[in-house]
Amino acid sequence: MAQEDVFKKLIAHCKEYGYIFPSSEIYDGLSAVYDYGQYGVELKNNIKKYWWDSMVLLNENIVGLDSAIFMHPTIWKASGHVDAFNDPLIDNKDSKKRYRADVLIEEHIAKIEEKIHKEIEKARTKFGDSFDEKKFRQTNARVITNQAKADEINSRYLKAMNATDLKELRQIILDNDIVCPISGSRNWTEVRQFNLMFATEMGSTTDGASKVYLRPETAQGIFVNFLNVQKTGRMKIPFGIAQIGKAFRNEIVARQFIFRMREFEQMEMQFFVQPGSELEWFRHWKNIRMKWHTALGYGEENYRFHDHTKLAHYANAATDIEYKFPFGFKEVEGIHSRTDFDLKQHQEFSGKKIQYFDPEKGESYIPYVIETSIGVDRMFLQIISSALREEEIIKENGTTDTRTVMKLPSFLAPVKLAVMPLVKKDGLPEIAEKIIHLLRFDFNCQYDDKDSIGRRYRRQDAIGTPYCITIDHQTIDDDTVTIRYRDTMLQERVKISSLKDIIAEKVSIASLLKKL
Repeated sequence: MAQEDVFKKLIAHCKEYGYIFPSSEIYDGLSAVYDYGQYGVELKNNIKKYWWDSMVLLNENIVGLDSAIFMHPTIWKASGHVDAFNDPLIDNKDSKKRYRADVLIEEHIAKIEEKIHKEIEKARTKFGDSFDEKKFRQTNARVITNQAKADEINSRYLKAMNATDLKELRQIILDNDIVCPISGSRNWTEVRQFNLMFATEMGSTTDGASKVYLRPETAQGIFVNFLNVQKTGRMKIPFGIAQIGKAFRNEIVARQFIFRMREFEQMEMQFFVQPGSELEWFRHWKNIRMKWHTALGYGEENYRFHDHTKLAHYANAATDIEYKFPFGFKEVEGIHSRTDFDLKQHQEFSGKKIQYFDPEKGESYIPYVIETSIGVDRMFLQIISSALREEEIIKENGTTDTRTVMKLPSFLAPVKLAVMPLVKKDGLPEIAEKIIHLLRFDFNCQYDDKDSIGRRYRRQDAIGTPYCITIDHQTIDDDTVTIRYRDTMLQERVKISSLKDIIAEKVSIASLLKKL
């Protein structure tokens, strides 16, 4: 199935099974804004708990914070967002559509790299175990030509971005015959900068309203509270401050479902260290964060680091953790060495001393910062795109069938177990209700008695419920039930009294955290 079709199927499944709805849908929706449904919000909360516990619970020197969305407008001047938080935009005169010039160029480079990848995979299939990829890259004419082309475009692109050379960005688009995806034409406007912050006013007009911004990131709320947390928590360097919260960006090219939205949620941790030790800590957090992702079990080969060649003005090292989505490798988390830029800027603009007194050194200094920043929504998309499968199964009569199943990790699944009476009579529903009452204080349970047992299994598979408990007439005789496992479809007879321990062992997030 084509990647685009896979993605469309994923979006349809999320809506049909209560994960994600288009926001304001009865009013024809609002572009790039989504609502999380009854199962989506549970999965989202479980993702956040996994991140929060891995940061705050497992690290004695990391504490939490929840800063306000509205902050003093000078904060955004100090951070550089007022003057430099821009995207280079270009319009197609025929389609009247607006695009990010950098994205158009990056996608063009990606298409060339995909051609290289196809050549390599074709050769790998042909030559099997004897295939030498390095030698093939060095000797195959098509690969050499395409690689040289990609490198040349990338070199021009990085130079233009670093110099904020908008004319050169447009020229790269023209020179490489990059067309509008809608009109197919090359009729482009000039490239211009567009600030991504949402602005609003605080206060009444009679009192003199002041201009404020919806925060475009959560990090600044941590930086301006550095001393508050350090002093009240008696924190010693190195230490971190973690935060989960909403951020807002007026993305012109918001697309790919919840991958890029105008309202999104971030999980960020700023780790404060001694100047000079930041690159060592940067490498440390790279490894820690990659381990956090791969512990979910979706295959180490589907993750990679992408080190930045173009660094933000505040950074001396940066990398992305990328995951192989249905639409290719894309960023899910950023790790940055932000130097002392943020605290130094806030010290200068506020006029307040923002420094740490190091009792061991007997001196004060502005700490350097290592940032780990992950989008909750992108993480959500990564997990469901990895989990959604279509499997062919063979029935007892020898015929085949297809089941749609969300193979979510059990500790992240919205519903941990469904309890199902085989029939709605003979006292079976009453036993099911008792089991629900027994387990509901520990797990998110669902009672399901509609349709045949086979249809119910399929429904729970599509939701992602890892365990189904079926009550039948044997239950009345020996207090046993059948537990059915989503991933293998195997069934096991167990005592009702042992259900809590069995499920607890399988869905405990502690077992996941211990892998870290």
